[in-house]
Amino acid sequence: MQTLLHVLVTALTLAMLQTLAASAQSVEDFYKGRQIDLIIGGGAGGGYDVYYRTLARHMGKHIPGNPTFVAKNQPAAGGLAAASAIYTTAERDGGTIGAFANNVTMDPLFGAIGARYEPLKLNWIGSIGKLQNVCTTWHESPIKTIGQAQQREVVVGAAGATSNTALMPKVLNALLDTKFRVIAGYHPGAGLTLSIERGEVEGICGLSWSTMKASRPHWIKDKLLNVIVQLGMEKLPDLPDVPAALDLVKDPHKKRVLMLILMRQETGRPIAAPPGVPEDRLAALRRAFEETMKDPAFIAEAGKLQLEIEPMTGTQIQAMLTEAFATPKEIVAEAAALLTPPAQKK
Repeated sequence: MQTLLHVLVTALTLAMLQTLAASAQSVEDFYKGRQIDLIIGGGAGGGYDVYYRTLARHMGKHIPGNPTFVAKNQPAAGGLAAASAIYTTAERDGGTIGAFANNVTMDPLFGAIGARYEPLKLNWIGSIGKLQNVCTTWHESPIKTIGQAQQREVVVGAAGATSNTALMPKVLNALLDTKFRVIAGYHPGAGLTLSIERGEVEGICGLSWSTMKASRPHWIKDKLLNVIVQLGMEKLPDLPDVPAALDLVKDPHKKRVLMLILMRQETGRPIAAPPGVPEDRLAALRRAFEETMKDPAFIAEAGKLQLEIEPMTGTQIQAMLTEAFATPKEIVAEAAALLTPPAQKK
């Protein structure tokens, strides 16, 4: 008994000493000469990867001590693995942060398997921009409108089973009576690109417009796509003549379900630190993110890469998630049924 008590006292003492040491070390001292691991919950070469690696090249100079960023891709489970790692195993000292797909912010609300984290307990740093998905077919496809997709089967390519490209076609099938058939399992970067260019699938539904502009600009420049519907809370300025799914859903209850589903896109490209990061370091990370969003060099590079910058602060993300997690249970249950296949629910 005394041995066990001794072990507990020793552990508590060490924890207290570590806490005191962390609090005594300035933010600049901590980050000087350090590398920050940026865990990207998306595939190499994809739209998320392009955005986050661009951020990584500029954010360090806005953090006291000027640390460098090391980007590491962890795309498994639609980014849920990366978020779970940030929440459960990452060091909570501010030396590791996560950069996720938009679904990460709300998937635990919908009961997604693999979501071993609590979004409201993560320390949100900010989001580079909103995410507004579209459904497209290849220019050789006879399907040119959403109405035609309601008349016959349209085969679309998708990444993992929990990715937007797999889930959004199913959402539209349920709420708009479309006839999308999903072929999942493609690499979220090159795999999806080749799937449609080789004619293995007829289209892609649920990939963001900004992702296409960033990672596949020739598709747009050379008019290789038919954009048949857009999935966002607001219509994109680039696509004034493409109908919005929210406008097409007439039933008020179904519209509310769709609005909750689309709300998770508003956080777009979110970045978070683990729970328990010292407050001064978290504040420095948030401040550095906001300064980077205004940095002329970052803005210039983003422009060259055709990245759309429409940032949200960490505080704004937290407020939006608080609202989403307060949604009536019946609406959440219906949205979850569309977003999480029964075999994958907790």
